[in-house]
Amino acid sequence: MQNGTLLAAVDLGSNSFRLEIGRFEHGHIQRVEYLKETVRQGNGLDDERNLMPDAMQRGWDCLARFAERLADFPSAQVRAVATQTLREARNREVFLQRASQLLGHPIDVISGPEEARLIYQGVSHMLPQSNERRLVVDIGGRSTELILGQQFTANAVASFRLGSVSWSGRYFPDGHFSTQAFNMAEIAAKAVLDEALGTYRPDAWDVAYGSSGTVGAVGDLLEAAGHPPGIITRAGLDWLQERLLRAQSAERLRLEGLKEERRAVIGGGLSVLRATFDLLEIDQMHVAQGALRQGALYDLLDRERPETDLRGSTVRSLMQRFAVDEPQAERVSLVACALLAQAATGDSSHAQRKLDWAARLHEIGCRISHSESHRHGAYILDNTDAAGFSKPELHRLGMLVLGHRGKVRKLETSLEDPLFALQLLCLRLAVTLCHARRDPETQALKLRVHGSEFHLSTAAGWAARFPQSAHLLREEVLAWHRTPWTLVLELT
Repeated sequence: MQNGTLLAAVDLGSNSFRLEIGRFEHGHIQRVEYLKETVRQGNGLDDERNLMPDAMQRGWDCLARFAERLADFPSAQVRAVATQTLREARNREVFLQRASQLLGHPIDVISGPEEARLIYQGVSHMLPQSNERRLVVDIGGRSTELILGQQFTANAVASFRLGSVSWSGRYFPDGHFSTQAFNMAEIAAKAVLDEALGTYRPDAWDVAYGSSGTVGAVGDLLEAAGHPPGIITRAGLDWLQERLLRAQSAERLRLEGLKEERRAVIGGGLSVLRATFDLLEIDQMHVAQGALRQGALYDLLDRERPETDLRGSTVRSLMQRFAVDEPQAERVSLVACALLAQAATGDSSHAQRKLDWAARLHEIGCRISHSESHRHGAYILDNTDAAGFSKPELHRLGMLVLGHRGKVRKLETSLEDPLFALQLLCLRLAVTLCHARRDPETQALKLRVHGSEFHLSTAAGWAARFPQSAHLLREEVLAWHRTPWTLVLELT
């Protein structure tokens, strides 16, 4: 990436939406602009876990304003990620379809562990180089992430379903504070976080850092009251809780440094933070400058090159975990990517990289069942936490894996995307040509696209030399019947 390139990250959090714009210079990203709007989508989930219309509208209005600033940004320079509220929302696709159109860029719903990984990337890149073992805590609106890491590597990540918005609504309704409410909120938070004790015990880290909303807000309040800047202590948390109890309600709370947007959720956030301190035996926590949005920016840099793209190593890890036949996966990948390079127009490097991953994972379900391996493989990818991947990315890989054998028309909706259809065809052809689990002769094959028709031709004599492959290709022509696409075979 060239020095001076502008990059942008959009963080669709449960409490706030944020836009961070940075300039890449010599391996670092310098902030150019930062916008934040309190949207409180986390309060907009009904009892059926559907986003209510007013919550969706608040989000759309905010993203429309962000879009004006991002109008001239190429898609490769923008990363938009959504977190816990949209992970939970059953009608999230309704919101995301309109939201992506308004923003002008796709929005990735990321898993909890992937959110934690990106948070650590953001925090670590804003800290001095050090070999210290770090505990990073991020208390968001509806989720809390815990990470253990060293330098730029996150060694353990976890995400828990509690946060400032959800805990405020559950234990401090109407913003009323009481000793009993705080006790109940902290006991409940410890019950959720209890499983973290085995991994995040005090001897596993040297320094504790807190990032994002709740920790930043508490840090500001303590500093305004004369406590050491950038440090949160147990004594400071006790003092702050006492001030909330004296006020009795969020509406009556008067504290220097308290932002109006934070008032309604300060009780829930404080109770989760106090529970975290007690459970993990934290004596003091440093307020970190980095957060999810900075992590998303640095992740854009890593994704630019195959050698630094974490998704590649994640694919290799999944192959090992599910005992994939690596020579066959490599064979299918080479053939599929070669066919895509022939047929694609323009730069197909990113499409080839994703096709390569699908080819390497196409037999991931064989360890469960050979006959239904494609279905099991798709299920695994839809339900796994894979570092570097968003949920939509994993779903798309899963659809390619599901479609690499059997009927094509089962993927009817996905086939509306011409690039997906071409990737699927290349994968299916590669699996067919590699049916004998040895390197096929592919120099004589030529794949072209004409409108909604795929044309596969061979050199003279190819079909006679490889009759089984020719037979399977004729069967593939039939598989594309009753789909929006036609495969035309020219065997000679």
